[in-house]
Amino acid sequence: MSSDSQTLDDEMRAELSETDLQEEGVNLSMTIDLQRCTGCAACNIGCAQENNLQEGHAYSSRLIETSGEFPNVSYEYTPTLCNQCDDAPCASGCPTSALYKGEGGITMHDHEQCIGCKACMMNCPYDEIHINKEDPHPRWEIEEAAIENGTATPKEVKERAGVEEDAPPYYNPNREVGEHEHPTRYKGVVEKCNFCVHRLNEGELPRCVEECPCEARIFGDLNDPDSKVNEVLGKYHPEVLQEDKGTEPSVKYVRDYNGGGYEQGKGEPGLSD
Repeated sequence: MSSDSQTLDDEMRAELSETDLQEEGVNLSMTIDLQRCTGCAACNIGCAQENNLQEGHAYSSRLIETSGEFPNVSYEYTPTLCNQCDDAPCASGCPTSALYKGEGGITMHDHEQCIGCKACMMNCPYDEIHINKEDPHPRWEIEEAAIENGTATPKEVKERAGVEEDAPPYYNPNREVGEHEHPTRYKGVVEKCNFCVHRLNEGELPRCVEECPCEARIFGDLNDPDSKVNEVLGKYHPEVLQEDKGTEPSVKYVRDYNGGGYEQGKGEPGLSD
């Protein structure tokens, strides 16, 4: 950390405030420090709330691999999200251009142009695009209480929260901003992570970055040589998922974590140590 009074998030937020997302050449990227990540899933929970996600959908997810036999067990946890590929096969294969490269190099999705053909889902090698097979948040239309005469029905909870019909009680209205942003996505269209572009336009970091208690997610402009994301990429050798696919992901990983492969200790310092 460059200052005792500033967190890593503060520094990245300051960088973002000086970045014009509409400017040509801005290339936003996220690097995940696997040695700092504890697998707490705060990123996943924050993302779901921020984007009013349907139950069962996840923009922010993880790959888990356990190998060996007790007591010699290796556990690996890899956070995942849309890789915002420079050569995005989901966008190039979309017949209606509903998926396209937008500001900051983000792969955006226009729900109004989407016909639900699922070509993007087939073309994405990372399984990071989801189709809505039903109307938004059907659970909250249920009129049966979990405990009769003991709890409210899901529909009553939603009504008391005063949210619109197609939204959950924990509805986040911040998702409404933006030309092609929708607070909830509807049946028949796909959806995916867009680096919380609605937050970026307000000078805020993606929700998963902000929620991480370990400062394991570093975000910034790859074309800014002084950005924190370039600092960590210069310090550690980066890797990407399925490099052989040739999609040039903007989400990168450093310091591969293997709990069984390190001597006991606190690990190497990250950017904020």
